[in-house]
Amino acid sequence: MFFEDEEDIFTGGSPKAKFFDIVYNANRNLVESELDKMVERICILEMILGEKIGEEALEEEVRKRSYALSSELESCKSDKYIEYTANILTQNE
Repeated sequence: MFFEDEEDIFTGGSPKAKFFDIVYNANRNLVESELDKMVERICILEMILGEKIGEEALEEEVRKRSYALSSELESCKSDKYIEYTANILTQNE
């Protein structure tokens, strides 16, 4: 079962749809490991930025940039969905 998005980049769905299809069907341990790596990376990046600019400034920047860079953000998200899908698939073989 594929989740359909408006952006049909690949046959059968967008990078986001492909990612979720893989997440729901791949080996659970591999998926958990990949998701844990993603969360760990987010935490490290937030800690680095929090130390450099402070927690309140970080939250403000996230709010501002999520609106101002919406097309860049969507492109980055698609790239990340492709990257993480590939990571899971290469380990799932």
